[in-house]
Amino acid sequence: MSVADLVVVANRLPVDRVENPDGTEEWRTSPGGLVAALEPMMRSAHGAWVGWAGSADVELDPFEIGGIDLIPVRLSAQEVAEYYEGFSNDTIWPLYHDVIAPPQYHREWWDAYVTVNRRFAAAAAGAVAPDGTVWVHDYQLQLVPQMIRELRPDVTIGYFHHIPFPAHGLYAQLPWRDQVLNGLLGADVIGFQRAQDATYFLTAVRRRLKYEVRGSAVSVPEAGGGTRVAVARAFPISIDTTPYVELAARPDIRARAAEIRESLGNPSRILLGVDRLDYTKGIRHRVKAYGELLAEGRLNVEDVTFVQVASPSRERVDAYVHLRDEIELAVGRINGDNDTMGHTAIRYLHQGYPREEMVALYLAADVMLVTALRDGMNLVAKEYIATRIDNHGVLVLSEFTGAADELRQAVLVNPHDIEGLKDAIMTAVEMPPKEQMRRMRALRRRVLDNDVSAWSSAFLRALDEVRSR
Repeated sequence: MSVADLVVVANRLPVDRVENPDGTEEWRTSPGGLVAALEPMMRSAHGAWVGWAGSADVELDPFEIGGIDLIPVRLSAQEVAEYYEGFSNDTIWPLYHDVIAPPQYHREWWDAYVTVNRRFAAAAAGAVAPDGTVWVHDYQLQLVPQMIRELRPDVTIGYFHHIPFPAHGLYAQLPWRDQVLNGLLGADVIGFQRAQDATYFLTAVRRRLKYEVRGSAVSVPEAGGGTRVAVARAFPISIDTTPYVELAARPDIRARAAEIRESLGNPSRILLGVDRLDYTKGIRHRVKAYGELLAEGRLNVEDVTFVQVASPSRERVDAYVHLRDEIELAVGRINGDNDTMGHTAIRYLHQGYPREEMVALYLAADVMLVTALRDGMNLVAKEYIATRIDNHGVLVLSEFTGAADELRQAVLVNPHDIEGLKDAIMTAVEMPPKEQMRRMRALRRRVLDNDVSAWSSAFLRALDEVRSR
C-alpha cells in the first residue's frame, strides 16, 4: 500500500463490519460527522485512515474502500479492557468531564495506553508520505502526536480534542499530567471545541511545563536545541447538515413523524431527549425536572409527553450499569404516578435508531432537551436545528455544552438548577410560534453556515499556515 499525503488517526476506523442476510460480511462506512467531513478530501488526496476495527484480537491487513486506504491497528482483549475501557473511559473521560464521576488511576492502565498509542503512532508514521500531514483525533490518542514527531520530524501534525479539557485544578490530579501535555505538544496545531478548553490547556502548559505561552502560541523546546511553535485554539466542530435537511423534507419521513405523534396520543407538546446513556448527559436531571412539573400540575400527561432515547454505551463499565438502573427506576416511578390508559408520561427507549427514524423523531418533537452537565460540543442540538425546516421548535440547551457558545438563541439553562430547568422547560412549552421562528431562523443560519466541512477546512488551513511558516 502506497504512502498518503494526508493520514487521519482515530481510535476507530470509519467503517463497520456488517453481516448480510446471506451470511456474507462486508465493510460499510460508519455514520458520523467526522467521516462525512473528511471523506471527500481524503478521496481526492487518496488519504489513509489509521484506526481500530472494533473487535479484539482480530488481525487485518490494510484494505481500501472508496479511494481511502484503511490501516487497521490490532488491540488484544486485555488492551481493550485497559487502554480503552480503563484509561480512556474510566480515567480520562470522567476527569475531563469535571469529575462528575470519580476517575480511576491505575498504573497498568497507563502502561497499556502508552503501548497502544505507540502502535497507532508507528502505523501513522509508516503510512504518511514525506512532508505529508497527519491529523490525530481525540482523548484516546493524546500521546500520539509526540510519538509521530519522534519517528517522522518531516511531517506536519494536527490534533483535535473532541471532549472538554479540564481546569488546571482538576487536570493536576492526573498522575501522568506532564506526559500527556508533552504528547499533545507534539502537534503543530492543537484544536479544541471551545476557547475555554484551549485556555485551560495553555494554563496547564504554562504552570506544569513552564514553557513560554504567548496568546495561542507555545514555544516548545526541540530535542536538538532551539524551539518550535505549537498553536492551541478553538475549532468548534459541527455536522454534515445536508442529509438532515434532505431527510426532513421527505414525505415519508414527515409521515413517520405524524405517526409517532399519533402513537403517543397526539399530545399538544412532545419533549425529546437524545443521548448516549452517559452520566455527563444530565438525563437524570431532566427526568427529575419533568417529573416535578407533572407532580406540581404545571404540566399534564395528556398534553405533554417526554420521549427519551438513551442509546447503549460502555455497558461493561460499572458507572454506566448503575446509571441505567437509576434512570429506569426514576422513569418507572414517574410513569406509575402519572400514566393514563391513553397517555404515557415518559417513553424511554434504551436503543439506537437509524438516521431516518431520528429525523422523524426530531420532526415530531416540539422541544429538544439538551441538558448535559459537561459536553465537548453536543451535535444532537445541531442535528435537531438542521431538521427544523419550517423554523418551528425550541431548543433547551445546557450552558455547559460547547454548542452553547454558538447557539445563543436557544433557551440556555444550568442543568444543576432543577428549578431553573423546570422554568426553562415551561418557557419552551409555552413559547409563541412567532418567538420560536425568530429564534430558530437564527439558529439554523448559524448551523447551516458553519457545517462540518467548514470546520475541517478551517483546521487544515491552520495546518497549511504552519507548514508555510
